[in-house]
Amino acid sequence: MRTSSSSPRGSSPRRKLISVAALSVALLTAGSAQAAVAQDAPSGTRAAVPAAGTEAAPGTPAERLIVGYRSGAAEAGSDKAAAADAAAKGEKAGEDVDFQRRLGTGAALVDLGERLTEADVADVVAQYSADPQVAYVVPDRLNKPLATPNDTEYGKQWDLFETTAGMRVPGAWDLATGSGVTVAVIDTGYVTHSDLAANIVGGYDFISDTAVSVDGNGRDSDPADPGDWYAAGECGQATGGNSSWHGTHVAGTIAAATNNGKGVAGVAYGAKISPVRVLGKCGGYDSDIIDAITWASGGTVSGVPANANVAKVINMSLGGGGACSTATQSAINGAVNRGTTVVVAAGNENRNAANSSPANCGNVITVAATNRSGSRAYYSNYGTIVDIAAPGGETRTTTANGILSTLNSGARTPSAESYASYQGTSMATPHIAGLAALMKSANSTLTPAQIESAIKSNARPLPGTCSGGCGAGLADAAKAVQAVKGGTPTGSTYTSTTAVSVPDNGSAVESPITVSGRSGNAPSALQVGVDITHTYRGDLVVDLVAPDGSVYRLKSASSSDSADDVKATYTVNASAETANGTWKLRVQDTASQDTGRLNGWQLTF
Repeated sequence: MRTSSSSPRGSSPRRKLISVAALSVALLTAGSAQAAVAQDAPSGTRAAVPAAGTEAAPGTPAERLIVGYRSGAAEAGSDKAAAADAAAKGEKAGEDVDFQRRLGTGAALVDLGERLTEADVADVVAQYSADPQVAYVVPDRLNKPLATPNDTEYGKQWDLFETTAGMRVPGAWDLATGSGVTVAVIDTGYVTHSDLAANIVGGYDFISDTAVSVDGNGRDSDPADPGDWYAAGECGQATGGNSSWHGTHVAGTIAAATNNGKGVAGVAYGAKISPVRVLGKCGGYDSDIIDAITWASGGTVSGVPANANVAKVINMSLGGGGACSTATQSAINGAVNRGTTVVVAAGNENRNAANSSPANCGNVITVAATNRSGSRAYYSNYGTIVDIAAPGGETRTTTANGILSTLNSGARTPSAESYASYQGTSMATPHIAGLAALMKSANSTLTPAQIESAIKSNARPLPGTCSGGCGAGLADAAKAVQAVKGGTPTGSTYTSTTAVSVPDNGSAVESPITVSGRSGNAPSALQVGVDITHTYRGDLVVDLVAPDGSVYRLKSASSSDSADDVKATYTVNASAETANGTWKLRVQDTASQDTGRLNGWQLTF
């Protein structure tokens, strides 16, 4: 409780006068038929006032109240009477309450000063609520601009905000913007665009075949997209095709500059984009893509300078038929082991994604596409290997139902910057890459497995239908980012509830937990929950044993620790250990006269 000062402000401090009795009354609202009446309660108890009636913002006690008096009350028309009433109620509550001014509605604004606790405010609110002449009393709440960008084309980005099938991205922007995270877009490279330029960092051109690169040279540090057009008869196509500027479109969905008064908004507009060029005329080779994955995630590629902009998220809106090759899988595993989340497109053939690579690779987040009604897009691949769905659009009826992003107007070579709506799992994938960047920005300790788990566990059911399987549902950005904000564990929990007796001054006992289906290594903040009943816990030594036999000491014996039981959660840096395998909790009683039991334990990744 703060020490109040009598009105006017600035005079000598005084102590709180009385402890206000609890008032079993609800806050009155305008239009209430009858005023509540104060009830006596034991001295020292607090008023039953909901937090919403005492806070200016969540967790922030109000400094002002808005008081509406009933018609006919002297305070409703007289500032002097309202001021006297405020002083009197403050006196009863033991706080200084000052009338400030009359609002346009006729309500009185009263000031409570600074540094009051929520309970202090509740005391004052209770005094007003108990007065039959008061129609309502509410906190003077703090408002702030909503995270709705001023980008001129934002209203067309249904995929971000629309209620039916949008990914609920604006709700995540109050929590994270992607700041501090680099996303590698392994694609056609980047063509200069003013709505992206601020978020572009160094990348690389990995196309080694000049027939594919069409920029006159092989690998170099310039990932600029010269265009991927082809003539009739080329690329196995009877007719020719214009340049797609595909990588630029994908990059815009992830991190177009936002609140810059132009163009579109990016999902993770605070993130940086590293353009990594692997696709040129007629496509790109696995070998180039494999090196790109390795380099983008911080690995070493012979003949290529070290990456100064290591990506924590990789977007691959690309693919082909067949099984995931061992070579590609090895590159992906390396990236994930280095802490990089790999997001890939399910494919656009309206078939089982198990037949498309890298969609069918392990250790990736495979993304299917939905249309504006929230159903699987007609072209999108599907199946049990799909992890999540995101907006990919459908433009066959109207371009407005596609995904609007940054582009270039050049038919073959770069021309003026532009915007256009595309459709495809290529467009759905950057939504999830952007979401991964938001999550990593919100909680930098997240592993790729935790990011994938949180995206899937916080998805919402598809608003429409999906024949064949669309994974966990439609990604919900706001919910996923909220789930990981502040470091709350978001991965799966593995539990053993099999009780094991701990012999007195005897050999160690072990309880196993088998972990499977995870990717890469265990996290640097593996949570180990232990539940042991014991009459002298100082006798106990508790260890975590990794699948490879490595031992992590959780608790040592201590002759000075005479308390009962071990019920605790320990944090272990297990990042050097493979996640999958059999983990064991080892418990040993090292002294005589006390017995115990391991009731159970758990691992949270």
